[in-house]
Formats: sequence, C-alpha cells, structure tokens
Amino acid sequence: MNNVATPQTVFPDADSLRDNASEASQMLKALSHPDRLMLLCQLADGEERSVSELEELAELHQPSLSQQIGVLRREGLIEGRRDGKHMFYRVADPRALAILQTLYEQFCGASE
Repeated sequence: MNNVATPQTVFPDADSLRDNASEASQMLKALSHPDRLMLLCQLADGEERSVSELEELAELHQPSLSQQIGVLRREGLIEGRRDGKHMFYRVADPRALAILQTLYEQFCGASE
C-alpha cells in the first residue's frame, strides 16, 4: 500500500495534530522504560497474566514490579481484574498492542 499523500488526502488541522502528537508522545514515554516494556511484552499476546506470573516472566521483583504496573495503569495501557487475592492484568489499549507488535517484529524476531 502506498502511504504517500495524494491531492484527495485530508489532513487533520494543526490543533488536532498537536493533540494527537501529545497523546502519542505520552504513550511512547510510558513504553520507553525497559521494565515497563518487558511487562507489556509479557501481555502482548492478549492473555491475562497474574502478578506472580509477570514477576517471574519479566524477572522483576517488588517493589519495582508494583511501581511499573502503577505507571502502566495510570497511563491506561493495562487494566487489572481481581480474582480473590490475585490480580490479573492485560493490555487495555489496542494502539499499544499494535506498537508492541511492531517492536517485537523489529527487535525480538529472528534476525537474518
């Protein structure tokens, strides 16, 4: 597919672009921390993971794990569900999933 602008292409106005850029920048800032990125990678398949699973898979320990989960929750990138004494998390933002998929393909896939 060709992503080059054509004469028929309608671009958002400058205010909309600025708002979108600000939102994208905030998401990228949240993704830019290695520990948060590791947590999101463990959730990128769309499955829920418990806190203990995330701790093991991402090799993070308390209190760092809780701190990074807190940031991801505040940014709306993940959401939690309580089941008894256990918390389960999943990626809440489909845009974040799309970015994670691209990052995986570029940085985690088999190298040529």
